[in-house]
Amino acid sequence: MNLALWLARTASIRGAAPALFHGTDCAADYAAFDAAAARLGGALTARGVAPGDRVAIFMANVPDYLIVQYGAWYAGAAVVPINAKLHGREAAWIVENAGAGLAFATPGHAAALREAGAQCEIVEVPSGAYAALQQAAPLAAPHPRGPEDLAWLFYTSGTTGKPKGVVMTHRMLMAMSLSYFADADEVRQDDAALYAAPLSHGAGLYNMMHVLKGARHVFPPSGGFDPAEIFSLARHHGSIHMFAAPTMVKRMTRHAKETGETGEGLRTVVYAGGPMYLADIIEAVDHFGPVFVQIYGQGECPMSITALSRHDVADRGHPRWRDRLSSVGRAQSVVEVRIGDAEGRPLPAGEAGEIMVRGESVMPGYWQAPAATAKTLVNGWLMTGDMGHMDADGYVTLVDRSKDMIISGGSNVYPREVEEVLLSHPDVEEAAVVGRPHPDWGEEVVAFVVPRAGRGLDPTALDALCLDSIARFKRPKAYLAIAELPKNNYGKVLKTDLRAQLAEGRD
Repeated sequence: MNLALWLARTASIRGAAPALFHGTDCAADYAAFDAAAARLGGALTARGVAPGDRVAIFMANVPDYLIVQYGAWYAGAAVVPINAKLHGREAAWIVENAGAGLAFATPGHAAALREAGAQCEIVEVPSGAYAALQQAAPLAAPHPRGPEDLAWLFYTSGTTGKPKGVVMTHRMLMAMSLSYFADADEVRQDDAALYAAPLSHGAGLYNMMHVLKGARHVFPPSGGFDPAEIFSLARHHGSIHMFAAPTMVKRMTRHAKETGETGEGLRTVVYAGGPMYLADIIEAVDHFGPVFVQIYGQGECPMSITALSRHDVADRGHPRWRDRLSSVGRAQSVVEVRIGDAEGRPLPAGEAGEIMVRGESVMPGYWQAPAATAKTLVNGWLMTGDMGHMDADGYVTLVDRSKDMIISGGSNVYPREVEEVLLSHPDVEEAAVVGRPHPDWGEEVVAFVVPRAGRGLDPTALDALCLDSIARFKRPKAYLAIAELPKNNYGKVLKTDLRAQLAEGRD
């Protein structure tokens, strides 16, 4: 089934319901949203875009983004959303790798693609060419698609090497959406999805359940993440749902505490995409209340590996609430989750190993990369590359990426465990722990620390804290002050860059 049917059905039932907002201004109701997508689908079909063809989207967060997405689906094409923060050359590489003959782009992004020599037709949004496409005869219904047909070609963040294209089918995205209702949160007609993170990733994946329920879609005028703007829009629209990386949650909490914002109008903040440290989520819940839900997923199994419910995030009565809050929750309804050893054999409760997943929302493979697919999908299981353990109640706790684990003197050190300790110190704003080669121990633990504003770095105090909290062999052998941690466009810390700094002697 074509996902665009969800839009067509909602429009037929609730056509007059407000759908797309630019800030506080309504740009389209559901009838107009669906009609625009159907016309664009008709225009694409008339231009020779066939079912299964790829259509790239290199756009800022604007209302027309969703019209382009659903218009491509109406034509039976697959979308290739590209992070708007990428360089034009990076975006052009994705267009070429995906074999997309057509790209929709907002003005600055269109210029960047042209400058990079992208080998595709570029339609600028808005432009006369785009307006002309909207004059086409609409398709009567979305083109039929099968459950295994490509819907969304998702390119991984590519922190090392070139990104890989994850094949997301219509079945995967439907399973993800329905699992959200079962395991994460409800969506109501009076809700509003606020898109303050890139629509090419987690924030954009959540548009579908809001379309299905006929909720509103709010695009901040800034086009991105601005805490003051988010709080203002939340007060105006009310019942706001938003996706946020953990770094965004931390910034929202800091801004709210500094300005007296209460978070009025925020109903649900789904956090995912990186490690949420215990101290940060406790502080956020203490300030905003029970509005948080955690999701753990990967592009290879989008947003649907585990979920930590609103109740679990806010609960302080359970005897093990801290352990549960440190976890990423329990397996979602459409998947099985296992902790496996190096050969993929299941490990007992509490023992750390690789997180493995199989189910309806797991990818069939990477785009035109059979070797990478065979390495990642083993005997029907997705090998996530994440290390974790599962307790007797099914709560999964991430300990780190397998490639980030440090082996010192034959003992495993999971950086996140050390980082949690360092972040409990009042002088520490951020921390990242990596391994440095050592002639005797193989690797030694090194911590990069961002001090809080107006504070300094006291290695002696940090050392005492670590010695009081974790085993001596896990204690960092060096504490390096850094103004800010290197991060990619999604807020993930680039530990490869930190290791490179150590290798180059830039301590």
